[in-house]
Amino acid sequence: MKTSVYRFLYGGFVTLGLLMLSRSDWMQAASHLGIALAFDPFNTEQPWKERPLWQRTWLIVHVGIVAAVFGYAVGFADR
Repeated sequence: MKTSVYRFLYGGFVTLGLLMLSRSDWMQAASHLGIALAFDPFNTEQPWKERPLWQRTWLIVHVGIVAAVFGYAVGFADR
C-alpha cells in the first residue's frame, strides 16, 4: 500500500483511540492505539536506523502511551 493510505489508517485508529480514552474505555483505547502502530505513517521502505530522530522518537513515545494505557486498564480500571 501507499504511505498516504497508511497515514490515513494510522490517523483513523489514533482518533478512535482518543475517542475511547475520552469515554474511559481503557482497553478499547489501548487496542486502537496499538493497532495504529501497525500502519506506520512514515516511509516504510526506510530502515529504522536511517530514519530521522523525530520519527523514531514519535513511534517510541506512541508505544509508551499504548503500554501506559494498557497497564492502567489492567491495573486500575477494573475496579
